[in-house]
Amino acid sequence: MQGVSVKTQVGIIGGGPAGLLLGLLLRQHGIESVVLERRDRAYVEGRVRAGVLEQTTVDIMRSLGVGGRMDREGLPHDGFCISFDGELFRIDLKRLTGGSQVTVYGQSEVMKDLFDAAPQRGLQIEFNAENVSLHDIDTGTPSISWSQDGDLRQLSCDFIVGCDGFHGVSRTSIPSDVRREYEKVYPFGWLGILAEVPPAGEEVIYASHQRGFALASMRSRTRSRYYIQCAIDENLDEWPDRRIWDELETRLGPHAARNLTRGPSFEKSVAPLRSFVTEPMRYGRLFLAGDAAHIVPPTGAKGLNLASSDVLFLSEALAHFYNTRSPTGIDEYSARALARVWKAERFSWWFTNITHRFPDTTALERRLQLAEIDYIRGSTAAQTTLAENYVGLPLGSGGAAPTHHSATAMRLMEES
Repeated sequence: MQGVSVKTQVGIIGGGPAGLLLGLLLRQHGIESVVLERRDRAYVEGRVRAGVLEQTTVDIMRSLGVGGRMDREGLPHDGFCISFDGELFRIDLKRLTGGSQVTVYGQSEVMKDLFDAAPQRGLQIEFNAENVSLHDIDTGTPSISWSQDGDLRQLSCDFIVGCDGFHGVSRTSIPSDVRREYEKVYPFGWLGILAEVPPAGEEVIYASHQRGFALASMRSRTRSRYYIQCAIDENLDEWPDRRIWDELETRLGPHAARNLTRGPSFEKSVAPLRSFVTEPMRYGRLFLAGDAAHIVPPTGAKGLNLASSDVLFLSEALAHFYNTRSPTGIDEYSARALARVWKAERFSWWFTNITHRFPDTTALERRLQLAEIDYIRGSTAAQTTLAENYVGLPLGSGGAAPTHHSATAMRLMEES
């Protein structure tokens, strides 16, 4: 059928965590939406991504009624460990933050739960949507066109939300003279493996070693996720499993390595590291959320969690608009989201810088890294700051305007 046209209230581009969470949140407010996803469900579910959920993300999942399996199978963590040149110490998140914790639950599992819930909640998802284009986003009648199964399709809507990631079409649909981008590409990557072996510890271990960074994480009590810092253009053929396990033992140090269980990997890949923010996150009737607007290094476990707070803010703003016809919430969305984004970017950048070896790191700079980690080890105040950022900074009052401090910070960034 040629030229199929449909209408909804909110068109969502991208069927990852941001897009599906937003769609389900909007349905909870009685707002209709259609999600366009370039790939099929199996591909989206199969992507190996984040594994640490902040309490805010956990609360959103529960509020949507899709947190049952997460509560049964997820692993709540009250802390994590840091190893520096073999010396190990623990950050007690629960004690330092007054009861907050994180939950280890893989993004692929989150996606299964969201996809399963979508048809029950009446959320329409169009898979294999190719050649997506945005039209009239600076007017009151925006639309999206795409091709699917040989047909040209069009979606007319009140608003468009780009949740289509760093390489999607949404961000670049904002005019270049309006869009400002801030980026740092790190001179290394993470070589990651998944293995059906029990984790090396009860909690995540971050290692800063003279040979480079390493991370011992998990997806369940029987499945482990490990990373080692590597070159961006690393040749995976030169990294058989045995070499990876040997390197992990060295970088994690003797205390952590004694509990390391070796086994064959069933997934192996190299991920680049980038810090990226685009401003603003709204132009006309187009909004950006998640990786379409910002990327953080995975060191701080913020990517999925920032996407969650973005869509929570946006769903509140859109609900306020449809209930009152007041544009206040949608007008404030970009500043409100960016105030939290920049703090998470700062934390992820800082944590990456003190735990990784940069190619030009001097002996002096390495000693300064160790001094900072040693300071954290001995200072309750420093540990509290680290813990507060790791579990996720407060969202602020629901639906309210940004605080004076946040608005001032945004004004200063705009002037810089």
